[in-house]
Amino acid sequence: MFDLVPFSKRRDDAFGMLAKSLNDVFNDDFFAPIKSSTMSFRTDIRESEQAYLIEAELPGFKKEEIDIDYASPYLTIKAVRKEENAEENKEHQIVRRERRYGEYVRRFYVQDIAEEGIRASLKDGMLTLEVPKRQKTQGKRFEIQDSDSMGLQSE
Repeated sequence: MFDLVPFSKRRDDAFGMLAKSLNDVFNDDFFAPIKSSTMSFRTDIRESEQAYLIEAELPGFKKEEIDIDYASPYLTIKAVRKEENAEENKEHQIVRRERRYGEYVRRFYVQDIAEEGIRASLKDGMLTLEVPKRQKTQGKRFEIQDSDSMGLQSE
C-alpha cells in the first residue's frame, strides 16, 4: 500500500508545480483586462488627425441597452442584457424558463477629446463611435520690436 505514492514522485510534483507557477506568471497577458464578473466585447480602433473611430461588436443589443459615458480620461461603453424567455402550457404552468443576464463593459483611456462632438450609431450589431480630438491651439509667434517703437523711453 505504501508503494502507491512513491516519495520521489512527490518531489518531482513539487518541482513541477513550482515550474508551472513561474511559467504561468511569465506567460500571463499583462495587458489583458482584469477578470471580473463583467464580460468584454471585440473592438477595432482607428485614429486619424481629427478623430478616433471605434467599432464595437454588440450583436443582439438594442440602442436602449447600450450606455456610452465619458468621465475624463476614460470613455466607457457598457451594454446590459436582461433577457427572459418563458414557455407555458395550456394550464399556464411554466414548462421551461430561461434567463440570460450579462454586462459587457470596455473602458478606453483617451485624452484631449471634444466630448460634446462624440457621435454614435448602431447598425446590424455594430456600434460605431466617432470621437473627435480637441484641436490643439497653435502657438503664436511674437515679433521683437525696438524699445523706441513701443513708446518706451530709455533713461
